[in-house]
Amino acid sequence: QPVSEEFQSGEGFGYIVAFRPNGTRGWKEKMVTSSDASKFIYRDESVPPLTPFEVKVGVYNNKGDGPFSPIVVICSAEGEPTAAPIDVKATSLSVSEILVAWKHIKESLGRPQGFEVAYWKDMQQEEAAEKVKTEGNESSILLTGLEGNTLYHLTVRAYNAAGYGPPSTAVHAATKKSRKYSHWYCSDCVIYIKCLLQSWNYHCDHYLLYPPQVLFRQEGQSNSQVIETQKTSAVVLLPDVGVYIIEVCAVSEGGDGTASPQIRVPSFS
Repeated sequence: QPVSEEFQSGEGFGYIVAFRPNGTRGWKEKMVTSSDASKFIYRDESVPPLTPFEVKVGVYNNKGDGPFSPIVVICSAEGEPTAAPIDVKATSLSVSEILVAWKHIKESLGRPQGFEVAYWKDMQQEEAAEKVKTEGNESSILLTGLEGNTLYHLTVRAYNAAGYGPPSTAVHAATKKSRKYSHWYCSDCVIYIKCLLQSWNYHCDHYLLYPPQVLFRQEGQSNSQVIETQKTSAVVLLPDVGVYIIEVCAVSEGGDGTASPQIRVPSFS
């Protein structure tokens, strides 16, 4: 903290910054001539990162030198990480998600503050990669919002305040294929007392793994009830009087496919 004017005791007031590597003899001193100064930066490219120094700050004016502060020990700035993450793995979870996990070798220098994951599509250059960061000791991240049925390349590198470390060897993962019915033909909606017979025809691609679902909800509500069926028809019980929204959706390993057009069906008492 700068010394207030009442304690400067004369003209030509300034500071003496004295420092030496911890455990050595002889002080190196630098003069700071501004009485309002509150910091001093010493640069020496030969000093290794995180080298401990003993530091003290004294004062002077035109009459001579004043006292020094107590000695404190500080470290030179850290360097950027020097090791790349290892055991990087990328696992496709869905049509739009890939889980990336890695391990990091502990370093005496260049301790990471977090990690950066870069990912790009197979037909793109690495320079076009999108990047996301983690903080702290996180060792995995879930990438979302990816394109379906797409091969991605991924690298991981550590970072800290000094910069970025080397990237890992690239790994590869393909998002799951988008599963959907190509066409839906909804027809023959037959209303019974308190129930609806919904039937349809469909053409599906070879990725269909699960039975289709019939989703229905009362108009104005957001949550749908679900009926699964192996057939091309389903009986839907409509519990209350009102208008219902009904649609049919394909389901598979990659997630929900494109739903059919919605139909509105009234339910009478």
